[in-house]
Amino acid sequence: MCLIMEAADDHVDGGVLAAPSNFSMVEDGIYRSGFPKPENFGFLTTLNLRSIIYLCPEPYTEENLKFLEANNIKLFQFGIEGKTDPPTLMPKDTVLDALKVLVDVRNHPILIHCKAGKHRTGCLVGCLRKVQSWCLSSVLEEYQKNAGLKWRQRDLNFIEAFDTLSLRQCLLSIMYRYHGYGFKRKRLLHEEENVQTPKLQAAKV
Repeated sequence: MCLIMEAADDHVDGGVLAAPSNFSMVEDGIYRSGFPKPENFGFLTTLNLRSIIYLCPEPYTEENLKFLEANNIKLFQFGIEGKTDPPTLMPKDTVLDALKVLVDVRNHPILIHCKAGKHRTGCLVGCLRKVQSWCLSSVLEEYQKNAGLKWRQRDLNFIEAFDTLSLRQCLLSIMYRYHGYGFKRKRLLHEEENVQTPKLQAAKV
């Protein structure tokens, strides 16, 4: 889905902000798209991105790197081949590493993209949906909708077989802990923080 928004700033050429190809929101603070072009930079600034997950092995273009530097956006690159002849399988360990970055809210708002924003991006989003406990039919339907007529059976097989238990340690290290009751008392703790657990005292006789 390609979005075009009215520009808030007068300096934007043409008065519109053009989103990258196949752009859509996955969740609040998580976006997906094809490879951003310079004409998409104005739109991307409206997302206040903190990070980008890039799923191709090719080096990031110089103009894109300059855009990231100018906007203090961190790049996480995971070089996944997208060849179809011969077809290459999605590397489970690499996808898992990318998921660890994706589920860490310290990296949000975040944009996921490969070249077209269909297959590699679709596999990563599909694995995220499994972590979110979506039913498998909905996960695969979302992948096919975004991939269009060029959906790949091997990608569906990869998503279906992906073991979400392998992400358990990451999710345990970045979790919500509650102190007392009520939403306002909730805060996000990371594994580097020292969390004190109350000790039970034996009753004196």
